[in-house]
Amino acid sequence: MITVGRDTCRQLDAALDREWLVTNGIGGYASGTVAGANTRRYHGLLVAALQPPRDRLVMLAKVDEELVVDDRTFYLSTNEYHDGTIHPTGYIHLEEVRIEDGIPTFTYTVPDARLTKTVWMEQGQNTTYVRYTLSEDARPSTLRTALFATYRDFHHETTGVPDWVFGVAEVEQGLEITAFEGARTLRVRASPTAQFIQTGVWYWRYLHRRERDRGLDCLEDLYSPGLLIAPLQPGESLTIQASAEEWSVSPGDSADALDRRRVRQRKLWMASPFATQDQRVRDLVVAADQFVVRARPTQTGPNAPTTGIIAGYHWFEEWGRDALIALPGLLLATGRQAEARDMLRRYAALVDHGMLPNRLPDEQQAPEYNAIDATLWYFQALEHYIRATRDDDLLAEIYPSLTDVVKWHQDEARYGIQVDADDGLLEGVVPAVQLTWMDAKVDGWVVTPRRGKPVEVNALWYNAVRLMDDWSRHLGKATSRYREAAAQAYESFNERFWYADGGYLYDVVDGEHGDDATFRPNQVLAIGLIYPTLDPRRWESVMHQVDRHLLTPYGLRSLSPDSPDYRGHYGGDQRQRDGAYHQGIAWPWLLGPYVEACKRASRDLTTLRTLLAGVIATSESCGLGSIGEIFDGDPPHQAGGCIAQAWSVGELLRAWRRLAQE
Repeated sequence: MITVGRDTCRQLDAALDREWLVTNGIGGYASGTVAGANTRRYHGLLVAALQPPRDRLVMLAKVDEELVVDDRTFYLSTNEYHDGTIHPTGYIHLEEVRIEDGIPTFTYTVPDARLTKTVWMEQGQNTTYVRYTLSEDARPSTLRTALFATYRDFHHETTGVPDWVFGVAEVEQGLEITAFEGARTLRVRASPTAQFIQTGVWYWRYLHRRERDRGLDCLEDLYSPGLLIAPLQPGESLTIQASAEEWSVSPGDSADALDRRRVRQRKLWMASPFATQDQRVRDLVVAADQFVVRARPTQTGPNAPTTGIIAGYHWFEEWGRDALIALPGLLLATGRQAEARDMLRRYAALVDHGMLPNRLPDEQQAPEYNAIDATLWYFQALEHYIRATRDDDLLAEIYPSLTDVVKWHQDEARYGIQVDADDGLLEGVVPAVQLTWMDAKVDGWVVTPRRGKPVEVNALWYNAVRLMDDWSRHLGKATSRYREAAAQAYESFNERFWYADGGYLYDVVDGEHGDDATFRPNQVLAIGLIYPTLDPRRWESVMHQVDRHLLTPYGLRSLSPDSPDYRGHYGGDQRQRDGAYHQGIAWPWLLGPYVEACKRASRDLTTLRTLLAGVIATSESCGLGSIGEIFDGDPPHQAGGCIAQAWSVGELLRAWRRLAQE
């Protein structure tokens, strides 16, 4: 359980910096700040995935609350407007926020009353619940809640106009709110029944301060269709249900909904290998579930696989590379082998011209096959799964796709991705395309192009053909082509990538300007993957340099501070942010291969556990209950990017599990 105390809750900036998130397993979510003001365009009480897990729309932005005790009115909500005005200032009544089993509860204290608010979602539905409970020792009170609706893609802001009037209908089941003809209806009901007073007014120019900080559009108008008013006796509750589902599908009885959610969340960590671990680690098991979604099948038939992984919240969709890196931690380390199997089958069906997609967009667009490494991460994920389950049936099923992948890479896949016959190393030679995980690009500028033969790509390639040799022998298939490819890649790797003057590995060989000795963390994968590619005699030298130049308390820097291109702070407009993204910013996900490399180099395991525990502790101060995407390379290593990132959580869980097994 994570607790944010009164001192933090009642400091506005601190309360606005802490964000909560609940999800529904199909790409939809609810999210906001501790203070209650939305600081991002991505915040909302109902962000519905209309074509799961895609087509995400903000439908209910927020609910503002007033509690009337006797003749006194207390405003519990908080809003920030374009000129910096904060109104009302409900955060001054906020006593505590608790995140328990991934479910946030807010406690407000006013004279003669205490009100708690709990937010959760229905699994598998675009339905959010908000439950208000008056304390047993309170005076009889009246709760007024103002609904604030919109209807927009979650990447944009709403600009209201006075003659845009949402349709509002009171029906037997509750309220039906429709932004315009043809829009999905927002259905709202209160339990027990509350009085509805229709208002139909626009509120203008809310400020989203995080978007302002990112140099993006940051002002939004919201429409309030009306108020729900309910008297509360001591100990009584009012639950508001907001849904994009049909009345016939949405659960009518909210009384059991919270218990149903809590039971599900607790089963996640109780059934995992982390059940006896520290509470923070158990919370991370619950956080892992936030990324796992039911996605559109890539095959037909009753057993078509549907498991997917959202790369991060709030703005990422499904990314192939991220999903495959995250899979061993999110699903295998937590004991969810069946879903891991389902996802591996789903992704195998996406292979096209020997490649897996790097991105499956939110919009109704074709998958993007533009990564040199995403496909190769599939081999790592599959081997982790095979070692955990001994599932020969799955291996046999997808083996033809794997042989197809290797063949395409040995000939030529997209973007000039092919094995150089002279040295057996994999290269990507098309200019102006960002093919590796260091993929920032803005206004045509590829920040970290890495054209040529990147170090981690060839570590992954060696692993792919080495694993194909293992799997082929296990299935009774011919293996010589894979054994020969692995031997050639290993020999060439150790001959060509070793930078003797620095005692570490080139980041890229045969690059645009020759061999690139820029010191980056990618070389850690040459030690930290399932099969190390680097000669063991060189491990200690590499790890010494990594510790010296790249290691921070929250991850590995993406570039050494000694480089003239180093950027240690992530901030500013998009060009500034993308210019720093892989040019010095620290990434928690890299601690997964780092821990593996440290173990192989016989480093102290207690020190590694302390390192991981420090990163896991950030779940109490940034995106509450989860691990964010990045941290500044410079002290004090401020968090940035997404508040919850799949491969950050996945690799920390996997690494923690590995250390626990020692």
